[in-house]
Amino acid sequence: MSLRVQFAGLTLKNPTLLASGVLGVSRSSIKNVLQHGAAGCVIKSISLEERKGHAAPNMLTFEGGMLNAVGYSNPGVDEAKKEFEKLRDLDGTVIASIVGKDEHEFAEMAERLLPGEFSAVELALSCPHTPGYGTLAGQNSPENTESITRAVREKTKLPLFVKLSPNSSAIADVARAAEAGGADGITATNTMGPGMVIDIQTGQPILDFKMGGVSGPALRPIAVRCIYDIYKAVRIPIIGCGGITYGRDAIEMMMVGASAVEIGTGVYYRGIDVFKKVCREIESFMEINRYASPKDFIGRTHKLEEV
Repeated sequence: MSLRVQFAGLTLKNPTLLASGVLGVSRSSIKNVLQHGAAGCVIKSISLEERKGHAAPNMLTFEGGMLNAVGYSNPGVDEAKKEFEKLRDLDGTVIASIVGKDEHEFAEMAERLLPGEFSAVELALSCPHTPGYGTLAGQNSPENTESITRAVREKTKLPLFVKLSPNSSAIADVARAAEAGGADGITATNTMGPGMVIDIQTGQPILDFKMGGVSGPALRPIAVRCIYDIYKAVRIPIIGCGGITYGRDAIEMMMVGASAVEIGTGVYYRGIDVFKKVCREIESFMEINRYASPKDFIGRTHKLEEV
């Protein structure tokens, strides 16, 4: 029995990755996550210029998960290149996450950040709470998704994943557009919303930006449905993301078509060992059900429908 998975030119020792925006802020933090069981990490999203992001409070928990409005705080591409050196010496796959205001910025990011260190790149087109980026800039439309993906594809030969928004009523169309633009895979999904939580003593929103993206357990059923729809629409592989805390959550996403999964808020609920814990739970499931490899149950939901 093996947890190894292969897709889009990548080979992972297990199907768990750290999601962008959580811990992946430095080489040392990535090394720490890999040592705690993740097969790979997606770094925190990087933009051309330094961004301070939204003021605190920019994150909160609620009964269904988390709300965040970090706003792409990052040091900019030049400082990021200095921080993310010698990544290929680490025991795992490190994926860059890049953002831009338009296809030209995305293309420049690909030229300046990617060469040499990273194993793949994820395009973040779907943040719901940062003006000028993601859904607030209309980057999640099929037309813009295709043009941005194509612009980056022309600048890099690395495996290219496009991270989509769960808010789209036609996410299959957006996934097809990413595929047409040259994407090697889809990441589904980003946070949903934006949502809002009010402090009833003051009557004011708790987040300084007032609203933020919803992640955690509340997002998971939406992400599962999105993966289900995308799997039917494209031929490229999918990385599942959104509310994975336990092994069963990862298995659920893999059964509807994900080849691997990203874990973000699960780190908050179960600690940095969440990757090892989820892998052990997947192994237990495989042993009980006599699966030799994750490929034996990836897409199982669709295969059963074909019978």
